[in-house]
Amino acid sequence: MMFVRYVLFAVVATLANLITQEVVIRTTPVAPLTLSIFMGTVAGFVLKYVLDKKWVFEDEYGGHRQELQKITLYGAFSVLTTLIFWGFEVTFWMIWQTDLAKYTGAVLGLAIGYAAKFVLDRTFVFKERQA
Repeated sequence: MMFVRYVLFAVVATLANLITQEVVIRTTPVAPLTLSIFMGTVAGFVLKYVLDKKWVFEDEYGGHRQELQKITLYGAFSVLTTLIFWGFEVTFWMIWQTDLAKYTGAVLGLAIGYAAKFVLDRTFVFKERQA
């Protein structure tokens, strides 16, 4: 059940990211693409962290310093698993050069990335919780 919530919240955070990007694109007159990607990433990251912390890993607040360490580690793992996702997507595109291949690589990369991130988060970020 824990992993199901993790995946569900990944979908929710992705939607929040995309919706935020669309709002920024429509309302920002200066550098809307760059700002939209940044704001969408921030919105999705914050939402996913809060949902994972409370509803997946049932993690307690341990003070500012400990929380900053968790957020930093969570962010680092997010970057790492995003590189996995992008790597699969780009590799599939480079090999087969079709949209189907690109999206197949993206889905495969996302699945591997989220599974790896779940294990990393459970083991290193929110390790205090005993399952």
